[in-house]
Amino acid sequence: MKTDEQQLREWMVGGLKGDAAAHACLLRALVPLLRAYYRRRCGPQADYIEDLVQEVLIAVHSRRATYDPVRPFGGWLFAIARYKMIDHYRRQGRTVPMDDMDMIADEADFEAASIARIDTDRLLDMLPPKQAGAIRATHIDGLSVAEAADRAGIGQSDMKVSVHRGIKALAARMRGTR
Repeated sequence: MKTDEQQLREWMVGGLKGDAAAHACLLRALVPLLRAYYRRRCGPQADYIEDLVQEVLIAVHSRRATYDPVRPFGGWLFAIARYKMIDHYRRQGRTVPMDDMDMIADEADFEAASIARIDTDRLLDMLPPKQAGAIRATHIDGLSVAEAADRAGIGQSDMKVSVHRGIKALAARMRGTR
């Protein structure tokens, strides 16, 4: 299920008001967003992504009272996710990658990027599932064409065609010609 910033915020506010169903919807919707976030930063093969996702879900639940409903939810969420990743790197004795340090330095840009990712999901939902899946796998999840094709159970040329047609369809929608 793909959601946008507004829907996530509504579920969060509902949860803050005691709506357990809204809180449960929020936590379920966050799982794919957080997985994608960590795959982009840690690499799709990182074996600790699920641990980080669970840590963030626990933090969202336990720190929900710190959320300011006037501010974007995505910025609050991804700030937690970012710090959980930094904590993980520190526990492992690793340094934080510079890309992540740059994000820490500029919170406003980070919030905008988080919202843009949610909007990207909304755009991809306009495409046929095969094309959207091909674009997500190769351009968002960072898989190679061979890896994405293998995961989808199709040939590499079919994957390339799906990506090309999907991007062409998105461009046409953006121009308003389709």
